[in-house]
Amino acid sequence: MMLIVLGVLFSGWNGFVWFSELSSGRQPIGANDIAQADEIENLEIEKIDSLTPVNEEPPVKKLEDPLEEEVKLSAKKAKKPEEPKERDYKEYERGEKIGWLLIPSLDMKYPMYWGTDDETLTQGVGYHPGKFTTPPDGERHTVLSGHRDTVFRELGNLKEGDRMYVQFENVQYEYEIKKTWVTDAKDRTVIVAKNEPTLTLTTCYPFTFIGAAPDRYIIEAPLVNITKM
Repeated sequence: MMLIVLGVLFSGWNGFVWFSELSSGRQPIGANDIAQADEIENLEIEKIDSLTPVNEEPPVKKLEDPLEEEVKLSAKKAKKPEEPKERDYKEYERGEKIGWLLIPSLDMKYPMYWGTDDETLTQGVGYHPGKFTTPPDGERHTVLSGHRDTVFRELGNLKEGDRMYVQFENVQYEYEIKKTWVTDAKDRTVIVAKNEPTLTLTTCYPFTFIGAAPDRYIIEAPLVNITKM
């Protein structure tokens, strides 16, 4: 009798997970979903080359004065990187779709929503707004959360070096995983201010735990590239 009850419970749980996955909006990555910066640059180069007459000699590059070249190089090094503009993001409402999270090694892309409340996380991946976080364009600390039994079921399969992409406001931000760890569910030191652009993913742990999980699984990935879409 006990085996029958356990079988029914297991089947019901699998059915719930299957339905939750469908309603979360996650789906396989399409062939053209990830913007390729290198391909765009190559197309521009080929376009320029096609405009050059075949029998015409390429223009000779003018040699610049070594002293002038050194001054330009020094000025370039002295120029400070441009700081991202501060925004209040008041145009976004809780539960509003704001972009996509793409993870090629899992062949999955996930709709991304504003907020991490229970209702929002039933839709997909949620962005955690707060004092210490910014969306990707703020180029500081971007924190995304998702349920372990729906959108983030395979998050534990990711490893160091895997790439992740966040598409927000027609710009693609590419991150590379550098660190993963497990911490207590009550640990609040994960969501902190960072000076370098970093993506953090959080979900409950263990992944196969039934009920309120006691821990959190954390993935940290610094920004490595930005591509306009």
